[in-house]
Amino acid sequence: MSKLAMIAFGGNALLRAGEKGTYEQQLANVERTCASLSKLLDKGYDLVIGHGNGPQVGNALLRHEAGKQQFGLESMPMDFCGAETQGSIAYMIETGMEKVLRRSGLDRRVVSLVTRVEVSPDDPMFQHPSKPVGPYYSREEALSRPGEWREDAAGRGWRKVVASPKPIRINNIELVERLAREGNIVVTVGGGGIPVVAHGDGYRGVEAVIDKDLASALAAVNMHADELYILTDVPKVYINFRKPGEKALDSMTLAQAREYLEQGQFGEGSMAPKVRAGVMFVEKTGGKCVITEAGSLGDASCGTEIIP
Repeated sequence: MSKLAMIAFGGNALLRAGEKGTYEQQLANVERTCASLSKLLDKGYDLVIGHGNGPQVGNALLRHEAGKQQFGLESMPMDFCGAETQGSIAYMIETGMEKVLRRSGLDRRVVSLVTRVEVSPDDPMFQHPSKPVGPYYSREEALSRPGEWREDAAGRGWRKVVASPKPIRINNIELVERLAREGNIVVTVGGGGIPVVAHGDGYRGVEAVIDKDLASALAAVNMHADELYILTDVPKVYINFRKPGEKALDSMTLAQAREYLEQGQFGEGSMAPKVRAGVMFVEKTGGKCVITEAGSLGDASCGTEIIP
């Protein structure tokens, strides 16, 4: 049986520093990241891809806000914007992967699923929202609007903050595994998934953001994946990053990873969520987790491996 790998695309897979985020820029970035999967495809891996959508959701919220102000159009809630960006980003990934497959002479299909992810309505994060989303406003504008708002540390204005609850169940994950093990490349849990809670006969969307690395790790666990690759913009995980004694890590045990997290070695807005997701996957499966940049993917000594 082929190995099954879950790949979590980082934000730079779509949008790089200094870019405006045009369609052409995002598509070119996606194609480069998809090309980095060639080494895994050449080895016969079955692949499932997750991705971030933070800037894209922010832009969607801006467009809805502008449509409301200028044309009186009804602005849509965050769960709708999450679904909207899942679809558009998956479309770009399908386009990029198909080019890679044609160049490699591989006969595989790319299948994308708009994915709901269940969270608990009792998750404590709903009482302590901390994830900034959407556009910046003046203090007066922000406090006149519903929801919780927080001033940006860099002084750029005030932004809405929402909860970042833990994912507890991924919709259709059994179907994702079956499709992947049949040789299809599946795109799922985009942006961490559309957050929903059980309600009446089904589910309802909630205003929240699920960490995409944690959702990808949960998907990997539920699919019994052999390997999890978390892609970021650095080749390895560092301790004392950009400080005296900076050191790149080839590997770290679960115990070491927990100790580094407790020491605050990894930034909460960057590396810490990736390390936590890797720890969760390795702890529950004993499988291989590598955190690295896309260009290094598939190399013998790429990235930082979290080991049991």
